[in-house]
Amino acid sequence: MSPQVQYYKHGRLRVSGGVLPEAFTAYRTYGDPQNPCIVFPTCYGGKLNSQEYLIGDDKVLDPRKYFVVTFALFSNGESSSPSNTPAPYNGPYFPAVSYEDNIRAQYTVLTNALGVKEIFCVIGFSMGGQQAYHWAVIYPEFVKRFICLCGSARTSNHNACFLEGPKAALVASKDFDNGHYKSPPDHGIRAFGRVYSAWAYGQTWYRQDQHLYDGKYPDLNAFIRENWEHSFLAAWDANDMLTLLNTWRTGDVSIIRDNGNLKQCLGNIKAKGLVMPCKTDLYFPPEDNELEVEFMNGRARLVILDSVWGHMAGGGSNTKDTDLIQKEVKAFLQE
Repeated sequence: MSPQVQYYKHGRLRVSGGVLPEAFTAYRTYGDPQNPCIVFPTCYGGKLNSQEYLIGDDKVLDPRKYFVVTFALFSNGESSSPSNTPAPYNGPYFPAVSYEDNIRAQYTVLTNALGVKEIFCVIGFSMGGQQAYHWAVIYPEFVKRFICLCGSARTSNHNACFLEGPKAALVASKDFDNGHYKSPPDHGIRAFGRVYSAWAYGQTWYRQDQHLYDGKYPDLNAFIRENWEHSFLAAWDANDMLTLLNTWRTGDVSIIRDNGNLKQCLGNIKAKGLVMPCKTDLYFPPEDNELEVEFMNGRARLVILDSVWGHMAGGGSNTKDTDLIQKEVKAFLQE
């Protein structure tokens, strides 16, 4: 059984785009607080319950051995978001939130509510991986290890261009109404899901010699409608999607303290790192990570997932890739 979601109330919180008068962070904890702490934040499209593919007695994040804390990003619908914030900061009036805002809020939860003295490891997939990098930069004395799965230290221009596609499909829809919609803008959310789906996978499911999802879907349109349109329609608010997208798009560890000098920023990281991209990832290609690991001067190790699953290889999409991730993570945690 999953642990209960807990909420930390920050009160008035200053963020990159303004203020939130009653901000809160949603989180879950697994295991004994006396054990080494592992932080596992959410990704884009992720909720707290989606983190459990790596958490469990027989998994690499074993609550019998570690104190695992999962955090919901601001704007994911569980922590403070456009959809759950009262006027005057509701909906399209919700301020922009950065990765740094998220990490500083999570640090407050760990130190004030949970009594954590140091983080043994931060691990994350996609936007979670970007948060792992940010943790290592913002709190260099607090974080001992970090693991980035299919993410990066800086959102590349290529990645940002992709993000403009689903964003444009949503905001240009006939029912979005500049974020002032009175009911869910289904047309826009469906369009967003369709544009997003084309980039999520590498070669699998689109290869001519493979059946879609092992025969689960009769054709490509059914796959997109049931897997991508439905997932966003069922669980996401449109303004939440856009605000969180902006956090992803503007991610860059080097602007925090090194004036945009990525090489200098990563060279100053003290934590040991494990960086695991997928060779067919169209969001975060491994070439970006190769350069990042080079900048960290031997403190990080690169392991490329040889998978056809693209970006989703790091998010628990298939047993083979998840097993390899667990093997590499377990070895890294034991070093």
